[in-house]
Amino acid sequence: MTLPRTDRGRILLVLVLAAAVTVFTATVPLLRDFFDLRVYYGTIHTWVRHGGRIYDYQVPGTSYGFTYPPFAALAMLPLALLGRHAAIAASLLVNLTALGVVLRILAGSRWRRLGWYRWSLALCLLALFEPLRDTFSFGQVNLVLLALVLGDSWLLATGRSRWAGAGIGLAAAVKLTPALFIALLLLARRWRAAGVATAVALAATGLAALADPGASRYYWTEALWDTGRVGRLDYVSNQSLQGVLARLGEPDRPLWAAAVLVVLCVWAWRASRALAAGDWTAAFALTGAAACLVSPITWVHHLVWLLPSFAVLARAGHPRLAGALYAVLCTSVVWLWFDDASGIDGFLGSNIYTWITLGLLLGLPVGQSRSARLPLARSASATAPAPSPARPTTAAGDQFKSSSGSEDVAAATGAVAESDFDPTRSPSSEPTGSTRPAAAKPQSSNSRASSYTVNPPPA
Repeated sequence: MTLPRTDRGRILLVLVLAAAVTVFTATVPLLRDFFDLRVYYGTIHTWVRHGGRIYDYQVPGTSYGFTYPPFAALAMLPLALLGRHAAIAASLLVNLTALGVVLRILAGSRWRRLGWYRWSLALCLLALFEPLRDTFSFGQVNLVLLALVLGDSWLLATGRSRWAGAGIGLAAAVKLTPALFIALLLLARRWRAAGVATAVALAATGLAALADPGASRYYWTEALWDTGRVGRLDYVSNQSLQGVLARLGEPDRPLWAAAVLVVLCVWAWRASRALAAGDWTAAFALTGAAACLVSPITWVHHLVWLLPSFAVLARAGHPRLAGALYAVLCTSVVWLWFDDASGIDGFLGSNIYTWITLGLLLGLPVGQSRSARLPLARSASATAPAPSPARPTTAAGDQFKSSSGSEDVAAATGAVAESDFDPTRSPSSEPTGSTRPAAAKPQSSNSRASSYTVNPPPA
């Protein structure tokens, strides 16, 4: 297909695509009714304004409550000052800002040269990406965590390494999965950055313990180890290794632990190759993919961590492969096996996002582009020769430059349903994505459930 070459034709194409995307996102996908934001909002208002406990709140009519470490609740304290509709607006604004940061870092110095036309096409493409549209319509925080982690990669790329690691530390204090990026810093022998990340994570966790000792004690001794509080392991939205095993009827923890160990060994090997080539873009992308695989629960919206992998594929000269994998992640195809994931078709189809993640971990190109490499730390382990006058060092701003396919990685707002957090309404969706009634799930804090489960706090 020949793309229009005139501005008039391009404007018309963008308008047509935007209309098609709007119709698609408003009718086809499963809209999530800001369910996770409702959890955050109710938890903070219960805790701050009504003296309740963080882990006792449940969204009325469900068994779902707050599942993050206590520092996450501390970071969400501004919600106590907002009404329900203002909280929705703030969530959309924060996620759009985080997406802008992610795209700016991944595009590198080429972001201006891409122009309005390519960025507009990218907006349309990203609005179709299921993990991204779910992040917006759930009111989730994963995009913010991705921006914090990639912010550290930018600091390392530009030589501003004094505070490198702070973003990773904050992300790890909000959710545990990003802690794998601390291991990446250790693997790269970035001792200072790893130390900063660890210190920030511990300081944030300690601050939360001071703010609410009881909540911290409960989370780290009980809630952390009870995956049933988060959701069913065999639920089709769980696209982690443990989700695959659970759908096979294999809840054996030693088997899952062995699979995790194999994945971590593969990640360490491939990430080491990327680091040896100075390709930090690929190293961060590989770490994001590995984190999705080894986490006990990786809901579909957690897969925003795969966005850097698509940028790497496009940069390495594989835009068609990146486009094909990206297209699959736009289809919501795993939900075809919502009721029954048995048989060969169920094994392959219900886990297809996991297979894509595993494929990226195994086959993502590393060290393919000098313009995407980050300078290694000044350490005894650094072996790269000094640049010669004939071939000067690549500018730091180009470290995350992607190829002509980078327009596939752009901002998206996605269509979201109106929500007023009406506590009398029965839940329209599982917090992990289904529009079907939520199945009863155990929650370790049920015996201490707050009265606000029945009488939720007013705005």
